Amino acid sequence: MSADVRKDWDTYFMDIAYMVSTRSRCSRRHVGAVLVQGKKLLGTAYNGAPSGVPDCSEAGCMITEEYEVVHHDGHEEMVKKQRCVRTIHAEQNLLLFTDRIDREGSSVYVTDQPCWTCANMLANSGIVEIVYHRPYPKDADKVRAMMEEKGIAFRMLETYHPPKETLMDVKN
Repeated sequence: MSADVRKDWDTYFMDIAYMVSTRSRCSRRHVGAVLVQGKKLLGTAYNGAPSGVPDCSEAGCMITEEYEVVHHDGHEEMVKKQRCVRTIHAEQNLLLFTDRIDREGSSVYVTDQPCWTCANMLANSGIVEIVYHRPYPKDADKVRAMMEEKGIAFRMLETYHPPKETLMDVKN
């Protein structure tokens, strides 16, 4: 990008979310989230263990397995999901460290599509838009349906390219 071309707002805020994600010490996925009202940045957060508690890089991941029935083409399929429960998700930390009054009518930029739990929390937080970059197929359909039902704009930035210094190998 040349010096005379200004980034659009989506790129600007998603770049910030990716930079925030570099604070994460999770070995499976670095996630960053940014709260924005209009063009004003109100808060940032990333995924990690609670403050003062050893994180995954120090104590190892705390993986739990869950099973869910998924309907595909008229038949049911049992799907196994693995999640680390040591880590607080970036969206959850964003909600913990921002005020409800600031969230009312705001947008959340997050590097990854929210999981079901985070989507539920965001749906109840007062925000009106979620913008994300990387898909999270495990919960995608039900999250998208809930956002539509709640009237929350839910957009994926498909042509976005994160700053190269923020990239890591993502483990699903």
